[in-house]
Amino acid sequence: MFNALPDFVQSVLAFVVVLGVLVFVHEFGHYAAARWRGVHVEVFSIGFGRAIASWKDRVGTTWKLAWLPLGGYVKLHGLERPETVSDATRAAWIPGRTFHDKEILSRAIVVAAGPVANFVLAAVLFAGLFAVAGKPVTLPVVAEVQAGSAAAAAGLQNADRVEAIDGVATPTFMDIQRIVSGHPGAKIALTVRRGDAVQTLTATVGARDAGGGTQVGILGIRGGEVAYQHVDPLTAIGLGVKQTWDVTAETVVGVTQMITGRRGTEELGGPLRIAQLSGQVAQLGFASLVSFIAILSVNLGLINLFPIPVLDGGHLVFYLAEAIRGRPVPVKAQEYGFRAGLALLAALFVFATWNDLTHLGVVRWVTGLFG
Repeated sequence: MFNALPDFVQSVLAFVVVLGVLVFVHEFGHYAAARWRGVHVEVFSIGFGRAIASWKDRVGTTWKLAWLPLGGYVKLHGLERPETVSDATRAAWIPGRTFHDKEILSRAIVVAAGPVANFVLAAVLFAGLFAVAGKPVTLPVVAEVQAGSAAAAAGLQNADRVEAIDGVATPTFMDIQRIVSGHPGAKIALTVRRGDAVQTLTATVGARDAGGGTQVGILGIRGGEVAYQHVDPLTAIGLGVKQTWDVTAETVVGVTQMITGRRGTEELGGPLRIAQLSGQVAQLGFASLVSFIAILSVNLGLINLFPIPVLDGGHLVFYLAEAIRGRPVPVKAQEYGFRAGLALLAALFVFATWNDLTHLGVVRWVTGLFG
């Protein structure tokens, strides 16, 4: 799609497409929920700054396309609390259409709808890929044998197809992993097809500490050959939802490991890394770009649910506190919370950008200039 363009232009255009889709869907979630709950939406903007194009629809919402495509926003009518605005602003509010007048449930629905829309987008995109391309299945074919591993000692070679282990068929690479992991230190018989010949190899499964005093078996091979199985639309929808859940769970585990120090934070990336990856993924084809957008959509939805003031999750925490207390959280407490949230997000942005520059080699280049 972008292959005829220079790499830098590819990355920029792909980044704009990816971010534009994610932001539009996220903000449209807020917009649709606001309309449903009777809140007037004043502005729906994709991008920040001066508008390149704008128009007003029949319900009075101004739609804008701004020149800086680094996000977007939905401006809800009467978002501010009455005690924080001037008399003139309060006089201009439309009775019954302001955000702050709605009950807690309606406000929570409007706020949560943005992240929910991102999860729905991911599920739809994954389901579409499964319906069109099929379900990807990693075949039980050896792509790489690790030196000194149990597989190497048994004589396994690249391109070998493991058809069974101890007489149990292994139609996918996952079946190999499942059987081997449950037999650390055991001897197993591998039925292997090499070219047109079928032979049996004996391997002593290696062992790896899985924590908690348990061990898992390892063979020391890597799979790589993928086939696509046709699935019906209903199955594709189920697979799309499952894939969205799996990506969400893996992301939560990864973030938790970073917070607890069990995983390095060098993997944390920001806009520059996303732009670079967008360009690289776009070169791989439309399906890869769609999959990339789906994964980022899950991440965007999840990040926005973090209980950090300023983010949607922070607002939901305030609404929960309001429901428990029977009255809103004091304005001063909200203000301090928002300041702390902004400071935390700013620190994360700086850290992620530093990681991006390091990953791209900019830090190493600048360091070299100064010896």
